[in-house]
Amino acid sequence: MPERIGSISELRSAYREHRLTPAELAETVLEGLAGRAGEPVWISTVSAEELRTRAAALTDTDPQTLPLYGIPFAVKDNIDVAGMVTTAGCPDFGYRAAEDAPVVRRLLDAGALLVGKTNLDQFATGLTGSRSPYGSVESVFGGGLVSGGSSSGSAVAVAAGQVAFALGTDTAGSGRVPAALNGIVGVKPTRGLLSTAGVVPACRSLDCVSVFAVDVAGASEVLHAARAVSIADPWGRALPAERFTARAPGTLRLGVPRTVDLEFFDDAGQAVRFAAGVHRLRELVGTVRQVPLAPFLAAGDLLYQGPWVAERLAGLDDFLRTHPEAVLPVTRTVLETGRRYDAVDAFRGRHRLRELRAEVDRWWQEMDVLVVPTVGTTFTLDEIAEDPIGRNAVLGRYTQFANLLDLAAVTVPNGFTADGRPASLTLVGPAFSDTTLARLAAAFAEADPATATTSGTVVAPPIRHDGTPPARTEVLIAVVGRHLTGESRNAELTDLGATLAGAARTAPLYRLYRMPTPDGEGLPGLVRVASTAPDGHPIEVELWSLPASAVGGLLAEVPAPLSLGWVRLHDGRDVLGFLCEAYAAGPDAEDISAAGGWRAYRRAACKEGSPANASCIAGDPS
Repeated sequence: MPERIGSISELRSAYREHRLTPAELAETVLEGLAGRAGEPVWISTVSAEELRTRAAALTDTDPQTLPLYGIPFAVKDNIDVAGMVTTAGCPDFGYRAAEDAPVVRRLLDAGALLVGKTNLDQFATGLTGSRSPYGSVESVFGGGLVSGGSSSGSAVAVAAGQVAFALGTDTAGSGRVPAALNGIVGVKPTRGLLSTAGVVPACRSLDCVSVFAVDVAGASEVLHAARAVSIADPWGRALPAERFTARAPGTLRLGVPRTVDLEFFDDAGQAVRFAAGVHRLRELVGTVRQVPLAPFLAAGDLLYQGPWVAERLAGLDDFLRTHPEAVLPVTRTVLETGRRYDAVDAFRGRHRLRELRAEVDRWWQEMDVLVVPTVGTTFTLDEIAEDPIGRNAVLGRYTQFANLLDLAAVTVPNGFTADGRPASLTLVGPAFSDTTLARLAAAFAEADPATATTSGTVVAPPIRHDGTPPARTEVLIAVVGRHLTGESRNAELTDLGATLAGAARTAPLYRLYRMPTPDGEGLPGLVRVASTAPDGHPIEVELWSLPASAVGGLLAEVPAPLSLGWVRLHDGRDVLGFLCEAYAAGPDAEDISAAGGWRAYRRAACKEGSPANASCIAGDPS
């Protein structure tokens, strides 16, 4: 198997310690390309002679003087490289670029070594990696899993260890979905921070150049080296000076989607991993609150169900009319829908987007970062072939709103499902929050080294080679209140096939509150306190075994301010369980932690004849 390329930091250390030279690295790169010859990751590569020549030119240069000295990289083939053909995934569209795109030129000037240009969904229209005449790209994890697109080749080249970083583009999620499905980091910067001059437009007003790397630090270094305003780019924007310094994670207010807005498309594995990721983030940030996703999702729907699809057509209309046979049928179908919209529709769409942005902006007054799943589920190439447009839309649910709402985003790995598929989450923030998002993303990755990548190597449990997952296991759920045996919402568990597995106590890290409800019974809420706080209590819980396939259904039924998260048990285990947002434990909530549990509190209330206990009054002494 070809040797993998290390991360940017590993290569830099090797150069500075004289354990590696650019010439030696070039040979490793060439061996890697030869070892994966025939795979549809690359559309074109520089010649071996050119790569060796560029590497040799660095020999007498001090590695300390160039930020990306000898770092090999790839470029998505809708970005111009002087002397190379830009195809945008369509051979008949191809042209030989006269000059480098500004973003490429800055990387070359920083000492990076260009390896070649990568495959993509044709005209950057798609999120699957399967819409290319150069071949469908499979995820680095195999099993028939799609690589994600449209920046499919760039993501796989990084995840497979052929290069240390790669450029993609991102209009609807093309720099995030492939990162998620290949277990790497994807940075979608604020629109305009990286110049889009010399990039074949997909939707010019929304397009971004994105960065793939194996870790957040590497992606951030590339972003810094490539960032500049080009006079050739009317869409360029500079990062304000006051945003150069990132805020510390502990000062941030994290927004978590309300459970009713989360859709995992019956994929319990992704639901469980997202809950785990949110649990880890809670330990890093200052405060957490639930927020509605509805205005974000509504904005995202405008991208393909509104006049912006006509903007996609605007840049390709002449070619599409004169070379219809050169465009893949699925790509042509998407682009041709742009003909449905006129100028009136365009203004109506802009007005609707402005309304949604105003609503979203109000939520940014109450949070600094929003966390979302990068994808709600995954698909195989065969599944995408069955419904190429519908399932493409599923992959874009949590990504396609970002550029319309002028947001920045960083996608990071979030472990693997029980059947070996990659999971991921994305941190989203307002325009120019890029450095703060990167700092939180790096802290998230460091908080769980098991999900991190090293040396460009991404390791996961095996996926079956026929693309079908093994039988899914059951998930243990800790319940603390109305879902307990005999309580009013216990049927929500039993109807989903859950069975009682036993009783337990939490670690002394929680407080239990009774929040008032119209029926007088009260809603119990378990709130985690800081691990260093002295006022945590062990709380009685029941453990229920739930089929993993039913987790998504249960999640959809959990009302705010409750959510599913990870609960630490007295024996040190972490299990999924019902938690309450801290904001709900306000002045009207009764702290019942000292009782040790919901049932114990109810028994005491019955004995005291408390009128607040409606169930006791009804004759339920439990």
